Order: sequence, then structure tokens, then C-alpha cells
Amino acid sequence: MDTNETRLAAIETKLDDVKRTVDRIYRIFFWTGVITVAAIILPLIGLMFAIPVIISNYSSLLGG
Repeated sequence: MDTNETRLAAIETKLDDVKRTVDRIYRIFFWTGVITVAAIILPLIGLMFAIPVIISNYSSLLGG
């Protein structure tokens, strides 16, 4: 019976290690998504407002 208990304890230890690793990977993927949105999507939204202003300023410089 001792061998089963030692095996069970070893399996529980390995399972805890796997859970810690999975939690770490989840956090990495989450923050990768947040950084992607902040670095790509937000500037694109800003450009939606900036491009019309730039075009109107440029066209007024040309006299049109």
C-alpha cells in the first residue's frame, strides 16, 4: 500500500507543477492579447479620426 501512496503523492506533485505552468501560460497569452490591442487596434482607431483632419488641412493648403 505504501507504493501506491508514494505514487499518488508523486502524481499530485506533478499535477501541481502542470497547473502552475498552465496558469503561467494563460497569463502570458492574456497579456499578449492586451498588448496587441494596445499597440495595433488603438492606433488604427486613432487614425480613423486623424486622417480626415490631415486631408482637410492638406486640401486647404492646396487651395481646394
